[in-house]
Amino acid sequence: MRPYSQISAHGWAALRLLLLTLAVGSLWGCADNQQDIEAWMAEQAASMRGKVDPLPEIKIADTVDYTGYDYPDPFRPVSREVQVARSTSAFRPDLTRRREPLEAYPLETLSFVGVLEMEGEAVALIRASDESGTSTLYQVRRGNYMGQDFGMVSDIGESELTLKELVEDLNGEWGERLTTLQIQES
Repeated sequence: MRPYSQISAHGWAALRLLLLTLAVGSLWGCADNQQDIEAWMAEQAASMRGKVDPLPEIKIADTVDYTGYDYPDPFRPVSREVQVARSTSAFRPDLTRRREPLEAYPLETLSFVGVLEMEGEAVALIRASDESGTSTLYQVRRGNYMGQDFGMVSDIGESELTLKELVEDLNGEWGERLTTLQIQES
C-alpha cells in the first residue's frame, strides 16, 4: 500500500489549498512597491549622460604665396652626371661602363664566404641576400665591382677581400675608400 492512498479526498483538498496559499504568498512578496528602485535607476540614468564641450572656433590662417619656384628643390637629388661633371677630383666613377649584378646590393647584405683558386687566380665566393631571404652565390675576381658605392675588388686573400670604393663628399668631390670584407664562417 502506498502512503498517499491513506489521505482522504478532504485531505487532498486541504493540501491543495495550502500549496496555493504558499504560492500566492510568495508571489505577493515579489510584488512589493518598487518605487524606490525605480527612482534610484532614474537618478543614475540622469547622472550618466555625457556632456560634450562645444567645439572651439576655427581660426582661418592667412595665405602666403610661394615664391621659391626658381630655387632648386631640396627633395629632388641633383643628377649624378651633373655632379661628376663639376668634380675636378682624380677619382671618378665610370658611369658609362655596364653595371655588374652585385652592384645592385648594399655592401651590408653581401657576405664573403670562401675562396677558390681557378687557373692560378683567386676567386672569392660572395653570398647575396635579398629582402625575401633568398641567397645567391656569386664568383668574384680582382677587378669586378660590388656594392652600391662603385666598389672594385682590388685584392682577394684567404680570409679577407679588399674593395676600393668611390664615395662622394658634401662638396661633390669624389674620393677613394678602402673597405675589407672578412670571411664569414657559416
